[in-house]
Amino acid sequence: MCHSTDSRPPAPPIQGEVASHEQIELTAADGNRFLAYRAEPAEPNGRSVVILPDVRGLHPYYRDLAVRFAEAGFRTIAIDYFGRTAGLGDRGDDFDYMTHVKRLKSDHVRADAKAATDALDGPVFTVGFCMGGAQSWRQAYEGNGLAGGIGFYGALRAIGEPKTGPGAPLLMLLAGADTATTPEQFAVFEDALDQVGTEHEKVVYDGAPHSFFDRSYAEWADACQDAWRRILSFTESHSS
Repeated sequence: MCHSTDSRPPAPPIQGEVASHEQIELTAADGNRFLAYRAEPAEPNGRSVVILPDVRGLHPYYRDLAVRFAEAGFRTIAIDYFGRTAGLGDRGDDFDYMTHVKRLKSDHVRADAKAATDALDGPVFTVGFCMGGAQSWRQAYEGNGLAGGIGFYGALRAIGEPKTGPGAPLLMLLAGADTATTPEQFAVFEDALDQVGTEHEKVVYDGAPHSFFDRSYAEWADACQDAWRRILSFTESHSS
């Protein structure tokens, strides 16, 4: 598990009004119906985000995060991964997510992320966490119609090395004290990105634990705000 059951995302430096937010259902090209959570800003910035959660799927943390991105001006959809194996039920604290993670394939993530991307407009970026962070980078380096892929403390074991490129640029926001993926593994991943010509930016927050992007971690508040600023800058610079 990535974030704790009571963790919630930090507020962005820009906090505008949210026009609406609600749970929705989407259908992927393979017919899979899955849960998602959509948040619409009152004043859109012209950019959109698809949120790829950690192993728990559409946990309340990611519903809240969709609203946070809408506060920052992004049209946002957070997706669930488990429509194929767990249906449309709730992803609360008692959800047996690992049973379903074992049956999840990258092709499933790709199809579901594409359905969310198609439901948005303007330049679309993926933003993911842990397993979803690595999947966000994968969706971007493969292309998939994205403007870029942002990942927090991505678990590289969830994806393979890029074989073709360049795809879309990546923003890698890493926790210095993370043990899910070692610095050596990230170095190999970056070398592979270089080989296929994929633009990427890496930021390491020294000493930060896995899952530091949490408003309850007062000691990492500055890192959270820096991460937000880098997301805003990255998405703006890659929107033209």
